Order: sequence, then C-alpha cells, then structure tokens
Amino acid sequence: MKTEEQLTQLVSKLKKAAESNLLSVILYGSAATDEFHPEHSDLNVLCILRDLSSRELSKLSAASAWWAKKGHPAPLFFTLEELHHSADIFAIELLDIKAARRILYGEDVIAPLHVPMERHRMQVEREFRNNTLRLRQHYVMLAGDARKTLELMLSSVSTFAALFRHALLALGEEPPTTKRATLDRAGSALGFDPSPFHTLLDIREGRKRRSEVDVRATFDKYLQAVVKATEEVDRRLASGGTT
Repeated sequence: MKTEEQLTQLVSKLKKAAESNLLSVILYGSAATDEFHPEHSDLNVLCILRDLSSRELSKLSAASAWWAKKGHPAPLFFTLEELHHSADIFAIELLDIKAARRILYGEDVIAPLHVPMERHRMQVEREFRNNTLRLRQHYVMLAGDARKTLELMLSSVSTFAALFRHALLALGEEPPTTKRATLDRAGSALGFDPSPFHTLLDIREGRKRRSEVDVRATFDKYLQAVVKATEEVDRRLASGGTT
C-alpha cells in the first residue's frame, strides 16, 4: 500500500473512532518535506484531541495498532492545552514540527504555538551530550564489528543532522532547507568535517554501496565530528553564542 493511501486510511480510522473528539491530525518530519525516503523516513503523526481520558484513548486502539503493524511509529496524542504546556519541554521537537508539517485533518494548531528559545538552547546542549554518550556507549559494545558499526552510524545520522540544524538555530542562524546543506553549514560554523555524514546519506539514498565504505575510518571521522560539534555548541552557547 502506498504512503498516501496509508495516511488516508489512518485519518479515516481516527475520525471514525474519535468522531467529534478529534481536533487535528498532523504529519510531521521528513515525510512532510521533499527529503522523504520510503526506506529510511518514518511517517510521524501527531493527533490533537479535546479529551484524552482512558475511555477516549481506548477508542483509538484499533487505528493505532493498524498503523503500527504497517511499520510506522505509533501516533502521538495531545490535547491542545497539553501541547502549549509542553513547548518549553519539547522545544526541539515542536520547532521541528513547526518547520515541517502537513495538516491531514482539521486545524493547524501548530502555527500559533510559541516555543521559548532559551529552553531550546538548553535542550540542544543536553541532547548533544546525551547522544554523544550514547554513540560511545553503543560503539564500545560492538567490539569492532564493522557491519554493526555501520548500522550504528546509519541509525544515528538523522538524529545528529537534526541536532546540527538546531545548533544553528540556537546560535541565531537560519538553517538551510536541505539536510546536506545544513550539514555543510554546521560544519563550517562549528568546525567539523561533514564528509562522514554525506557518506552515510549516500548509502541511505542508494548512491553508494556499503561495501565501498571504510567503516573504521568513517567512524573515526564521525565520532570526531560529533565530539567537536558537542564541545563547540557547549562553548558557544555558554558564552551567549557570540564567539
């Protein structure tokens, strides 16, 4: 079943289950952009409802289970009030939704949403540190397995690419519209080599075969880039982003 057919069916199932309780269904992330790739991009869906009591949530079980069986992340459910109250906690996530979304049903409740940028800067620093620690932790456990190391990089590259975008935002720059251009701009701004990220995107997009990649050398550059970006973000944001 094609992507658009699946989205249409999901909305239909949600409308039938929730009826007047359903306020909005929003597709967000790369699936709402020109960079969507069927093999690697998730179909992320945000649902806004008026009432999220256990009784109302139970009505959504069948539609959510059907969606998950198609291989997609389970929909996120918020009330409108919760969404606004979460802007200071999920600053990165909500800025991403504001930047790339498609309204599948109902109102565009994202457009008027205010995200406090001071909280965003704090989250950017924290996420860089957390994801750098996770990268090291997972690599150590792989015991030099090249195949698994490549999978580790491929599974984390989108996360770091998103963080580079948010680093530019936190530093007062408007990021480019494409992932590759953002990587290049972030590399220039934060002083790291973006080439390993381009290599991984080439693999994901079918431009390069896995067998063509020197995994050890690529990971060395990948880790160096992540650590350099993390340290530079910490230094720049601690000084107000002026140096």
